[in-house]
Amino acid sequence: MTNETTPWTKEEFEQKLRDKSRFYHRNHEFHVLMNEGKLDEEAVRGWVANRFYYQVAIPVKDAAIMSNCWDREVRRHWIQRIIDHDGNEEDSGGIEAWLELGDSVGLPREDLLTHKHLLPGVKFAIDAYINFAKQQPWQVAASSSLTELFAPTIHKDRIDNWPDKYPWIDQSKGYRYFTKRLTEARRDVERGLEITLDYYKTREQQEMMLNVLQFKLDVLWTMCDCMWMAYIEKKPPYHNC
Repeated sequence: MTNETTPWTKEEFEQKLRDKSRFYHRNHEFHVLMNEGKLDEEAVRGWVANRFYYQVAIPVKDAAIMSNCWDREVRRHWIQRIIDHDGNEEDSGGIEAWLELGDSVGLPREDLLTHKHLLPGVKFAIDAYINFAKQQPWQVAASSSLTELFAPTIHKDRIDNWPDKYPWIDQSKGYRYFTKRLTEARRDVERGLEITLDYYKTREQQEMMLNVLQFKLDVLWTMCDCMWMAYIEKKPPYHNC
């Protein structure tokens, strides 16, 4: 017999995590319009510009996680996430690939690197995520990355749909980031799930983890809310001032 305090099995716990997919920002109206090819060029460029702040924040977040982690074996695996984005002598990395996406949609690199088009609400949400990673135990911060469970689908959507829906985007270099992440995200999920399923033992801890994952989902959803107001409703910050 089970009750509300009985821990879920690892299989049950993993399914609870995967059930959070309905809150993933792939289902936000902004993303739905994007995948249907219904965003104008300003909105697409706005999304690329605002997401760039997220891209450069990812290795900072991962470095914060490692700074709290005294387990060498974990650090040896987790550091690959930083390399994936920052790059090395063998691979220019995900940040460079996102800059190429910016080039392909007509955004000057300087605009991205200086965050010229960054919306305040997007910045606020991402900064909250970085602060969370700095302040929480490394296992908790690491498990917040499990929105990667849902990421391969969103990257595949873009690879499959964008060439037809947005023919004005330069395909020769615009989609390298999404292709890279198809493989990287699946690998990262395996490690993140292993840490999560091992760390959260009690029912109370498992339910806390669902809230941690919801927090990360909230960050991504809030970013889309901000872009919806700015690029769909045409009401960017201080529009009425």
